[in-house]
Amino acid sequence: MLDFEKDLSVLDQRIDELKQLSEQGEADFSAEIENLAAKQRQIAKRVYADLTPWQTVQVARHPQRPVLRDWIGLLFSDFIELHGDRCFGDDAAIIGGFATLENRRLMLIGHQKGKNVDENMERNFGMARPEGYRKALRLMKLAEKFSLPVVCFIDTPGAYPGMDAEARGQAEAIANNILEMSTLKTPILVLVTGEGGSGGALGIGVGDTILMMQHAIYSVISPEGCASILWRDGNRASDAAAALKLTAASLMELRLVDEIVPEPPGGAHRNDEATAASIRTVLLEHLKRLTRIPVSKLITRRFDKYAKIGQPL
Repeated sequence: MLDFEKDLSVLDQRIDELKQLSEQGEADFSAEIENLAAKQRQIAKRVYADLTPWQTVQVARHPQRPVLRDWIGLLFSDFIELHGDRCFGDDAAIIGGFATLENRRLMLIGHQKGKNVDENMERNFGMARPEGYRKALRLMKLAEKFSLPVVCFIDTPGAYPGMDAEARGQAEAIANNILEMSTLKTPILVLVTGEGGSGGALGIGVGDTILMMQHAIYSVISPEGCASILWRDGNRASDAAAALKLTAASLMELRLVDEIVPEPPGGAHRNDEATAASIRTVLLEHLKRLTRIPVSKLITRRFDKYAKIGQPL
């Protein structure tokens, strides 16, 4: 439970209690449940309308926030997962494969976090090793071969910094992905769903259109890492979060993302189906637009898009 969600959690508990009593036949509490739910929506709307950057970081990392497997179940059909980089092995921190969104066949690639300790250990907390990025590139090249658009879901604290990852060429794998994605001959649509951390995000983050969920974050370093470097004090992470301009609203102002996908009051973890509906609408809109652009023009636009980054606003 997040500190600023205490009032919401109290209402959650009360609503659950009344639902259990109703199911047990104690009495009909439907009217009271509806009143509490309405009050909950009002509080959520008020609280989430004015989050600080550090609170946004906490929401982006919320343990109940939907992960890629959840989005696959809510948004896509006919998902066929493909494994391995054909060089070293498979990396469970990045998953990908063929998927269908409505009637559109595409290549879906993204970071996979866990929802508990065991899942996070299996998925390495969404921190990919070089074989993960090489697998992602292999799938992108496969999409290019079959003229399928690529959709990338970003949710990672960063690339894994362990000795084994460095020994197998972590920096080279990420750099090569950035290079190859810049000229990939098929549309690339990127959505930051939770954390967008540094090179770990950029390894599958070069695209024709960059979308970002309302309560996601995207930055060159974590607030804790930034605070440790600048002030030698990790407890100043909230100050670093404000300085990094890592929220969706700040990145829109800096023209680093193209559109913000709205989340319901209370965040995606409180209503994943409503969030999925917003994502579906935005993805279909941009896929329809991007697939109509000739490939040569698409690559030129992609180059121009990134060449403008850093220019005065």
